[in-house]
Parts: sequence; C-alpha cells; structure tokens
Amino acid sequence: MQKKSFEEIRTILASKTVGIAGTGGLGSNCAVALARVGMGRVITADFDTVSESNLNRQYFFKDQVGMKKVLALKENIARINPEVLVEAFDIKLDPLNIPQVFGDCDVIVEAFDLAAMKLMIAETVLEKMPGRILVMGNGVAGYGNNDAIKTVKSGNIYICGDQENETGENLPPLAPRVSIVAGMQANLVLEILLG
Repeated sequence: MQKKSFEEIRTILASKTVGIAGTGGLGSNCAVALARVGMGRVITADFDTVSESNLNRQYFFKDQVGMKKVLALKENIARINPEVLVEAFDIKLDPLNIPQVFGDCDVIVEAFDLAAMKLMIAETVLEKMPGRILVMGNGVAGYGNNDAIKTVKSGNIYICGDQENETGENLPPLAPRVSIVAGMQANLVLEILLG
C-alpha cells in the first residue's frame, strides 16, 4: 500500500468521477464514504423513494421518508461535503441508459437489491463499456461471520460480500453487514483511483 497524505488523496480524487447504480443500503453508504474523503464528482441513479423500512441500513433520515432517494442522498452529501458535485438521476437503469448516465465515470459501483439488475449492469458494462471498472456487492444479508466477507476479482469486475447470503424474509439486510460491504466498495474505489 502506497502512503499518501489526506491532502494528496483529496487532490487526486477532486478530478475523479464515480457512478453509483442504486442508492439504497450499499449505494447510499458507499456514496457518503466517498464524499467524506473528497471524491470530486458522484453520479447517482435510482428511481425509488425513501421508506421507513429503509432506515435500518440506508444513509437517510426519518424526515426524508417519501423523498426520492437520489435527492435525499444529494442533500445528505451536501451537508457532509458541499465540494462534492453530485448529479442525481431519478431513473430506472437499463442497458440503454447505463452508458449515457455513467459514460464518463472512472469507476462504477453497483448497488442494486435484485440479482437480475446486478446481472443486467454487469452484462451492459462488459458489452457496451469495455474496460470500465465495475465494483459490485453480493451477499450482504444477515449478520455475523465477518470472515466470510471478501472481494473477488474477475477481469474489470470486483465483487464485495460473502457471495452467498441473498436477502430474504428470514435473512434481512441489516446495517452492520451492509455498511461493511459498502465500506469495502468505497475502499476498493479508492484503491483503484489512487493507484
């Protein structure tokens, strides 16, 4: 690991752009971590609204229930670090708009809930955005078993999580594991961008 001062890190990151596909548990926490270290530009995309059930793991507040997630997250990042340029897209991502929304990002972070959406963005990035780096999350449900959470790399795709525990009725996503994986995604983005 190369050593850099916080000012050196902020100087490098000021010119970088990260895309966040989905602004729920992984996306909101990852975006906030990147804002705190001085990411220059963050592009978010999601079509959902904040609900009370999200507050157990997502970086939103009770008075934001009912707001569009991308707008609530933009508001929260502005309170944390107003120097970060946040572009918020209130849209459902698909193979046609992903290259338009994230076309000039240095790294894209996948933060969807559904396996089908995860597969869709991976296929879209591989097919339409060759060479682009995609940092994904998979296996964040439940609690405990920290040692199972890891990063796996395949080409330009990195997957953070335990690769096993899919969210379900008896295996809900909870703040500790979601935050760990979101933090891993943010840390990996820094590693990639800082060299």
